[in-house]
Amino acid sequence: MSESAVIEKEMGITHSDFFRTIPRALDSQDYQQSSTGVVLETDGRRLEIAIGPQGERRIALMVIPRTQVTLTFTGYEDADIKAAIKRFDMMFKKGGG
Repeated sequence: MSESAVIEKEMGITHSDFFRTIPRALDSQDYQQSSTGVVLETDGRRLEIAIGPQGERRIALMVIPRTQVTLTFTGYEDADIKAAIKRFDMMFKKGGG
């Protein structure tokens, strides 16, 4: 298997948010899901997304969910990784205003 690229993120999401949004973020329903993340294998490439324990961050009286997310890309070109991360971030972006 080829070299892997690992990207770690601390995200303001719950596990439910993650599993509800991941099909859109991957633009696919063709992945394997477990309680700790998902694995997508296509065209000899593998994307494993692992989620850590769900926590929270407190700022004064405000409570924000917090989950560590690790994306491991194997067999992806740099441009494909950048495109996948851009889509992932866009799908998980929460609106505000």
